Amino acid sequence: MSWGAALATAAAATVTVGATTGGPPNPLPAGTQDRPAAGQGKELRTGSRAAEQRQIASSVLGRDLRFTLTAVRSRSDPLAASVRLRVLTFEDGAWRESDRALVGEEDAWFWFPLTGRHAVCEFSTAGTDPAPVAVSLLVTPSVGCSPAEEFRVENGRITSV
Repeated sequence: MSWGAALATAAAATVTVGATTGGPPNPLPAGTQDRPAAGQGKELRTGSRAAEQRQIASSVLGRDLRFTLTAVRSRSDPLAASVRLRVLTFEDGAWRESDRALVGEEDAWFWFPLTGRHAVCEFSTAGTDPAPVAVSLLVTPSVGCSPAEEFRVENGRITSV
């Protein structure tokens, strides 16, 4: 049995310890001619790829009002994400976006906690006009939930409270 440890650093450090039994040995590192050194070779093209998105919560009120929370992965930092609150109204047989707003700051969330289990701590809506919306999301498992951010939706338009 062999034990391995890996350390990855970003905004926070993560340590993974795993055990392996049997199987092929770890591959040898590639030679210097096989891989360009840092700062050499092809540049990463992050601006051309579409941002990964994942709906993390949804609420439908009545037959004509829908709220969604969507995590949008950062194009510049694969560990960061933004959260978008969308308001959709049902008109002429289809759902149409009437407004959208950021929850918190752009790229201020961590992608993996945000798209994992228990990511939404609070997502409350009401069918009144104006409709109050409160959102609290998991920052990290060790930090816990964010303070609730409150919005008001009136005539399909979002305002921050």
